[in-house]
Amino acid sequence: MKLISTLIVLLSLLGACWGQELAKERVIGQLEVVATFNGPMPTGVSVANHGRIFVNFPKWGDNVEYTVAEVKDGKTLPYPNADVNHYADGDNPADKLVSVQSVVVDPTGNRLWILDTSSIAFGPVKSGGPKLIAVDLNTNQIVKKIIFPADVALPTTYLNDVRFDLHRGDEGMAFITDSSSTGSNGIIVVDLASGKSWRRLNDHSSTRPDPVFVPVVEGEILQLRLPGQPPARFAVGVDGIAISPDGKTLYYCPLTSRHLYSVSIDALADRSRFDAEVAATVKDLGEKGGASDGLESDAEGRVYLSDYEHDAIRRWTTAGAIETLVHDPRVLWPDTLSLTADGYLYFTANQIERGAGFHNGQDLRQTPYVLFRVKVDGTRIHQ
Repeated sequence: MKLISTLIVLLSLLGACWGQELAKERVIGQLEVVATFNGPMPTGVSVANHGRIFVNFPKWGDNVEYTVAEVKDGKTLPYPNADVNHYADGDNPADKLVSVQSVVVDPTGNRLWILDTSSIAFGPVKSGGPKLIAVDLNTNQIVKKIIFPADVALPTTYLNDVRFDLHRGDEGMAFITDSSSTGSNGIIVVDLASGKSWRRLNDHSSTRPDPVFVPVVEGEILQLRLPGQPPARFAVGVDGIAISPDGKTLYYCPLTSRHLYSVSIDALADRSRFDAEVAATVKDLGEKGGASDGLESDAEGRVYLSDYEHDAIRRWTTAGAIETLVHDPRVLWPDTLSLTADGYLYFTANQIERGAGFHNGQDLRQTPYVLFRVKVDGTRIHQ
């Protein structure tokens, strides 16, 4: 009888446990779904002061009808028009949008800048195609086009993201990351008035992939896994970029690294300085909690950090603290960040880690891809 009584007690305890929800990771931040995408995968997003939303779709293998779009009523429309988005063999790549990786509304809030890699499926850049284009948001017309020469946009270059300081020179300067996975990495500096451009921190250790970093995403080591080939290390150079509100400091990070770096913009912008002088201003700001794709900054000088390893968005303070703003299992590879004047942080989640290149040719991504936003206590930088 005693044995039977013991079994009854044990069974009742097990039943009580089975009826309870087990502990699980916390969800942090109240996410809002802004838009979903059932076609090609988006990377970049930027939101203008008056609420217009722009996204881009790079040509990595998906069927991309137009590489830049405006989101209206939950739908995407080619921007600034369908014609410039239609690139075909035989077209002059200088006249068309070939494959856009990033779209950014500059601090005036009146211009959308489009960064065209001119690289399809990470192949060699098409000569004359790598460029930075400005579109006037009042007229929806292209008002400036800067084409990068071959000694700036190298055959292996992958133009990734761009930020602006409009107080320098006659029209300001742009700073662009070259995140090539097959060639040199560095920061490209552009004088917007003259259109002249130059490379800085070329293959500096801070712009190169971390040689000992091993990314872990969705519980698995992220490696290149192609059919018939042994797994290979995933290594991509400088990607995310942000600028301080005073225009003095540029923040950046390689895609495959957990470190955040900074460099003096005065040094980057001064063409008379030697490379070693520029490199001497680089600071390693330490680990930031995970590996980041996109970065963003606010008027208070804080830097927002996507964290694709942990389905999270974090924020670095000028005191060096790391805050977690978002942690949610739906945030599968947070890519680009865009902070608005009314204190919303927008970001794309596009499941890059599930792409065919990481899974022996099998595409594990599930549509829809998502554009989220979350309310934060920070606002975008104005100049």
